[in-house]
Amino acid sequence: MTFDHSDLIALIETVSPNELDTANFGVIGFDENCVVVFYNQTESLLSGLRAETVVGSHLFIDVAPCMNNYLVALKFEERDELDEIIPYILSFKMKPVPVSLRLIKHPHLTLNYVLIRR
Repeated sequence: MTFDHSDLIALIETVSPNELDTANFGVIGFDENCVVVFYNQTESLLSGLRAETVVGSHLFIDVAPCMNNYLVALKFEERDELDEIIPYILSFKMKPVPVSLRLIKHPHLTLNYVLIRR
């Protein structure tokens, strides 16, 4: 599985959590209330946040408030479907880090996703 796989929406929930953990990019899965349900090992290592402390937290308030804006959070709120890659700067409690974010939301998925490629 790659960050820019053309059919990632169909693929992301068919792979095992172990495969998501070993992806070379961060994977954050969250429910319709923006509560984190899945936080992969790669993102945990790169962000310094343990999955045990992130799962169950509000993504855009507690985990990544730097994404609580129109570029990221409001897109999930306003759109029924979303599959977009955007350049972004992560800056919460860290030196600013340029990344690519892939925002994924689809009616057939059980979770919404923010993928982070550093």
